Amino acid sequence: MMTRRMFSTSILAGAAAALLPSAARSQNSVKARNVVLVHGAYADGSSWLGVIPYLQAAGMKATAVQNPLSSLADDVAATKRILALQDGPTVLVGHSWAGTVISEAGVDPKVSALVYVAARAPDAGEDYGALAAKFPKPPASAGLVESDGYAQLNEEAFVKYFAGDIEPVKARALYAVQGRISSTLFASRTTVAAWKSKPTFYAISKQDKTTSPELERFLADRMKAKTIEVDASHVSLISKPKEIADLILLAAGNGA
Repeated sequence: MMTRRMFSTSILAGAAAALLPSAARSQNSVKARNVVLVHGAYADGSSWLGVIPYLQAAGMKATAVQNPLSSLADDVAATKRILALQDGPTVLVGHSWAGTVISEAGVDPKVSALVYVAARAPDAGEDYGALAAKFPKPPASAGLVESDGYAQLNEEAFVKYFAGDIEPVKARALYAVQGRISSTLFASRTTVAAWKSKPTFYAISKQDKTTSPELERFLADRMKAKTIEVDASHVSLISKPKEIADLILLAAGNGA
């Protein structure tokens, strides 16, 4: 794993913490044992299968949301139902489109930290499509196929770009189970930006051909997130699960 920002040494961190208001210090010192994992577009909850064993081995309780991908409101509701089942501080993690979901749902008082994995991170009310248009257009978007109000990536775009660093046989299996999205899903706008009030972490995918890495860096910088860069495609949670799990554990207060 290659960090994009060097995390502070313990001495410097302690000195900085002493300068923070007590509320901010307590927020960043919260330790969580629960993790809620939210999948993105063109995927389902099984996309977290590589990450979950690492979390469980560290003593974490991990639960994956199954998003309907029919609307932002529906996906937020599905996430809130899982958050309601948690018994204490919870790290909320979103991949890709789910960054929008956790930006809305993450204001829940149980959420102790947010982790974005190659994810969208809109500001409240922001036209994310207009923001993304300012950055290089990734090739996967050309493979979007719409039918009856729903859309999916075609097989070539999915295997070559979306999951470009996954062994082709496995990538085609993931293609077969991809979640189909409402054609209007990406036009949704959030009403809040949870990352403004919660400790935030971001995993940039350096080889991403679904979301521009330059856009990911912009979002991470804007959120002032603790950030890593992973040599992976858009689905780093599948190709580099340990790196993603390590970042989640850091967010939970259990990382080095």
